[in-house]
Amino acid sequence: MEFGLSQEQILLQDSVNKFLTDQAPLSEVREIASGESGDADIWRGLAELGITGLLIPEANGGVGLGCLDAAVVAECLGYHVTPGPFITSAAMAPISLLAAGKDELLAKIAAGEHRVGIAFGEAIGARNDAGITVTDASMTGKCIFVLDADADSYLIATPDKKIFLANADAVERKPLTTVDKTRSTCELILNDVVVELISDDPEVYERTLDIGRVMQAADTLGAAQSMVDQAVAYAKERRQFNRVIGSFQAVKHMCAEMAANLEPCRSMIWYAGHAMDDVPEEARLVACHAKAHLSEVGKFISKTATEVHGGMGFTDLVGLHYWFKRIGANRQLLGSPELVREEAARLQGLAA
Repeated sequence: MEFGLSQEQILLQDSVNKFLTDQAPLSEVREIASGESGDADIWRGLAELGITGLLIPEANGGVGLGCLDAAVVAECLGYHVTPGPFITSAAMAPISLLAAGKDELLAKIAAGEHRVGIAFGEAIGARNDAGITVTDASMTGKCIFVLDADADSYLIATPDKKIFLANADAVERKPLTTVDKTRSTCELILNDVVVELISDDPEVYERTLDIGRVMQAADTLGAAQSMVDQAVAYAKERRQFNRVIGSFQAVKHMCAEMAANLEPCRSMIWYAGHAMDDVPEEARLVACHAKAHLSEVGKFISKTATEVHGGMGFTDLVGLHYWFKRIGANRQLLGSPELVREEAARLQGLAA
């Protein structure tokens, strides 16, 4: 039996990488990160490739592929530090909206005409003075670290794992600054905002969150792989003492250690994507482990790859910091490694 990507998945991977190389180069990422332009053109191009409707059934205008296919795409997006709401609008939102039978909204998402942000912070763990209350069909309170400040609507999860849909025009949005400038976050302020109940089933919330975590881990995998590739390429070109630095044993060891730590993660991500569709009894546990482990490996690689570059690793000329910060943001959003490990321990009966 062959364990690996199918020919169709490899073709999907090649198509996405080719598009991102042509349409989302580092120069474009810089402009978006600096606020000079937005990510609408890139998102429109991804919609034409069918990426926005990857997990949406064909009956709803989507492509109807699986979570493993989405993980392959997420790795490509991380490799190119691509701006855009893939994790939220294309991966997480369809899971909740499919359960609610929101066919019209799903069709708009698949066409790239509607973006859905994710406000799950209050369900994962409220912070500072944030908090929300729901009375009848209205919601009041504050959600922080909401993913995608440019969304057209938001899925908001409450501490009891209910999911509500709110129109972006009905809420006040305050942009939040994080280290990652390639994707936006915001704070939602709600004052008797009319919301629609999408799901009161904790399993729908958990599956939506799990897919988001797997996609984040896949994004980190791609970003880390790019940093390894850039470090190796730099080590082959940079010369000191009339020798390329890649010939120094210490640098060789650093690159080898990065590769050795990262390569096993790829099969872990593939299995996590596979489990989401085909091994549901393991999906939650695998998603937690994938998110936590890739967070730690990504942190090590981002640090080591920067060290290989020396002082150049901190400059915008090289741009390595975009990948470094992307990995750092993925580590914290939707649950820190410590939090998801605790969740995994509870699932296995190892913690109260």
